[in-house]
Amino acid sequence: MQDLDHDLVEAVLENWETAPVNAKLRSVLGFLQKLTLDPKQVTAADMAAMHCAGVSDRAIEEAIYVCFAFNIMDRLADALDFEIPTSKHFKTGGRFLYRLGYKATSLRG
Repeated sequence: MQDLDHDLVEAVLENWETAPVNAKLRSVLGFLQKLTLDPKQVTAADMAAMHCAGVSDRAIEEAIYVCFAFNIMDRLADALDFEIPTSKHFKTGGRFLYRLGYKATSLRG
């Protein structure tokens, strides 16, 4: 598994708009923020902006799936007062998702 650039991750978490990421990622992050915080405002123009940045339909679809999953889990965690895992558990889960992807954890159908 490739090592994460911890400084880059911190910069994105601090402020994705000023973090040193490429135009594709920046456009997707902006879209996901809008989708999460104000989904009624998402329009075809948001898709066009990502396409102009070079993001494929498949990448947009996958970003939406991941956003959906994380938003549901976040709301469940808040509602049910989940414990925050240790950094060891985060690393283990990250390795699992990196190797198998989210599809391995999805229901068939």
